[in-house]
Amino acid sequence: MTVTAKRLIDIVASSGGLILTMPIQAATALAIRATMGRPVLFRQRRPGLHGEPFEILKFRTMAATDPNAPLEADGQRLTPLGIILRSTSLDELPTLWNVLRGDMSIVGPRPLLMQYLERYSPEQSRRHDVRPGLTGLAQVNGRNAISWHEKFCYDLHYVDNHSLVLDARIIARTVRLVVQRYGVSAEGSATMPEFVGN
Repeated sequence: MTVTAKRLIDIVASSGGLILTMPIQAATALAIRATMGRPVLFRQRRPGLHGEPFEILKFRTMAATDPNAPLEADGQRLTPLGIILRSTSLDELPTLWNVLRGDMSIVGPRPLLMQYLERYSPEQSRRHDVRPGLTGLAQVNGRNAISWHEKFCYDLHYVDNHSLVLDARIIARTVRLVVQRYGVSAEGSATMPEFVGN
């Protein structure tokens, strides 16, 4: 699959997704505003293609914190509405804007945290040889319920073998897993433990 063809598919899919989910996104934004206040969106710098940073957009799922107080664990900051948004993946809908802008692709390795860049081995860093994705091979093979080692193996397999057929299979499996709400959290964690290196 050429880069141009993949980009064209991303533009068509993200545009259609944004239009179709507009009523859902509006209702979600109102629910967050009513229960958690502002801001409605979560913004964070993430590494994109070749590690270049971009600002990812998601619906906010955690309570606001005091910048002068120690940071609480994710499980303590997740709100009841946030738990629902994460389990249904509705918090990811604004990320379609990142796909439309070219920061991300529909399918690719998930963009992790900027501080992880210096913790990767040279082999693991190859996950940035393609655009990060809204969903990926690691997400349909366990999402947050698999180890970091397994996650990186799936990411690198995608980098070396990505194709239109593989993307279509990943998207189909993503839809099924979202409906089943599988793999949202790692065992003993509200999301995924921090990657501390090898």
